[in-house]
Amino acid sequence: MAPISYVWFDLGYTLVHLNREKMYQTYIEDHGFYRSLYEIEKAFHITDKYFMRKYPGVLGKTKNHYLPWYYGTLNYHLNLSFDLVHQMNSLSEYKHTQKGWTCFSFTREVLQELKSASINIGLISNWDETARDVLEKNRIIDYFDTIVISSEVGVNKPNAEIFEIGLKNANVNAEECLYVGDNYYDDVIGSKKVNMKAALINPYGGLGINEITHPLIIESIKEIPSIVTNKEGLKQ
Repeated sequence: MAPISYVWFDLGYTLVHLNREKMYQTYIEDHGFYRSLYEIEKAFHITDKYFMRKYPGVLGKTKNHYLPWYYGTLNYHLNLSFDLVHQMNSLSEYKHTQKGWTCFSFTREVLQELKSASINIGLISNWDETARDVLEKNRIIDYFDTIVISSEVGVNKPNAEIFEIGLKNANVNAEECLYVGDNYYDDVIGSKKVNMKAALINPYGGLGINEITHPLIIESIKEIPSIVTNKEGLKQ
């Protein structure tokens, strides 16, 4: 089996994240309720996985297409109920006080470790025209040898074509690649269509993905350097 020479990453909740849990906690406290950040993080996780499973692609659409629906599901998991239009508008206001998309604390360290091991790094992401701004503001754009963004190429994951564009631009064989992302239906299924190996991020073990059987489920990208530098190779 060919060793891994190229690691491809998803962007949102793989390399970068929002401070959405704290914003949500502030909102409910303003309305006289309390839930711990851990409870809120788990509820967001479960809601994300539910939408990925039941409504593929909707999380990549304009926020107004799904946010009230999303918040209603999130509230349900936390045994809370609010006027959804008011909640959406209020949380949008809170968002203006936040930094936006920021790297996980370990993102740059992992990317540097891969570079130091002579592993090439690529990005294949379903994202709008702000993707490169996110990469630049977080000072990680220079780590990438190849960048493929759905809004730039006109095709989204899990369509095989977006992965084929990445392989062609990088001039690499799929058998030498590992794709890493948090959405089984976009990331794992999509990358498998072109015979890439795939690692699925799920920070809470099997929580929210009970229907999925996949041989490589990881807590975060922190595990990737040791996986790809394993001399026995990656078996899937």
